[in-house]
Amino acid sequence: MSQQIETAKTPSPPAKESEGTHLVREIMSGNAVISVLAVVVALVIGGILIAVTDPRVSAASGYFFADPMATLSAIWSSISEAYGALWRGATYDPTARTWQGQLGIFETLTFATPLIFSGLAVTLAFRAGLFNIGAQGQIILGATFAGAVGFGMHLPPVVHLLVVILAGALGGAIWGGIAGFLKAKTGAHEVIVTIMLNYIAISLVLYLLKNQLKDPNSSNPISPQMDANALFPLLLGPNFRVHAGLILAILAVIGVAWLLNRSTLGFEYRAIGANPKAARTAGMLVSRGYITVMLISGALAGLAGVAQIAGTEKSLDSEIAGSIGFDAITVALLGRSKPWGTFFAALLFGAFKAGGTSMAVNADVSIDIVAVVQSLIVLFIAAPPLIRSIFRIKESRREGVSA
Repeated sequence: MSQQIETAKTPSPPAKESEGTHLVREIMSGNAVISVLAVVVALVIGGILIAVTDPRVSAASGYFFADPMATLSAIWSSISEAYGALWRGATYDPTARTWQGQLGIFETLTFATPLIFSGLAVTLAFRAGLFNIGAQGQIILGATFAGAVGFGMHLPPVVHLLVVILAGALGGAIWGGIAGFLKAKTGAHEVIVTIMLNYIAISLVLYLLKNQLKDPNSSNPISPQMDANALFPLLLGPNFRVHAGLILAILAVIGVAWLLNRSTLGFEYRAIGANPKAARTAGMLVSRGYITVMLISGALAGLAGVAQIAGTEKSLDSEIAGSIGFDAITVALLGRSKPWGTFFAALLFGAFKAGGTSMAVNADVSIDIVAVVQSLIVLFIAAPPLIRSIFRIKESRREGVSA
């Protein structure tokens, strides 16, 4: 009898995650040390590539055995000059001739602004167990909606900008909400749906730019310029591109952090992301959670589109999103699916973008090296066991559990 009672009290084992879901969860929720070390290893390998492709190093290596110090000195000079130029271009360069060139930190902040919004979009969706690959399409739709009211209407100052922000958030929310609705109602995989929606968004904006939204004074597929009242104010005057969208991005970080960690809705998202079956058993509406989280995620990505069209580009074209939507995935990975981690990861990638040009011009290093370093960061973040083995780090019991 006692044996039967003990058997009845023994809890049943939790449902196992699929291999794909478990892998993504492990990648996204590891500790911050792994992220930092992944960047360090990527920079080291990037430095090796810089040295290998430098003609000075190749010339010095020809007489390595006669004068090994010359080769080592050439290697050091090549790497230090390249990364020094990258650092100065992203922060402060006292040797530049103009204030704009000296204060590269403001270009870093400008590049980081849309990455913050889009990185938060990917982060929030993941915390609810969804992998939003569609930030690119949501950015495009956000920029399209924002542009349509930005150059198609003339409203008073402040009011016009607020309407543009709301329109951009609405455009992104609609595009993200489609994926959330299909996931909730039909079980369609959000990765496949969002990827397909990216292609639809690209084709849709091209069609609109050739027809309804085309600038009649241009032969290129581009929209008219945004109304002056629809633009984000420049924070430091016309000599710098950093704009008030940065303030909105910081507020978004604070808002998402509060949503996830302090609100009932955020608790539901985290519960759904941890175990949808248990959340459903506890009375949570999982389907509603999928829809609402993708609406909010899409709205955040749409704000990245607003930052582009109302902050830096000022008109709509087919390249309005650049690679921001795909970089957002890397930013969220590096930020370990945490709002403030995403913020600092966006700053890092903004620094890569701002400093990459300086490195190419001042150190004669291909800007593609920056793209290689970014790709290596993704590679090493996606392989935490590799980083642990390189640095002989033991796996913590708490690692892999998202806070």
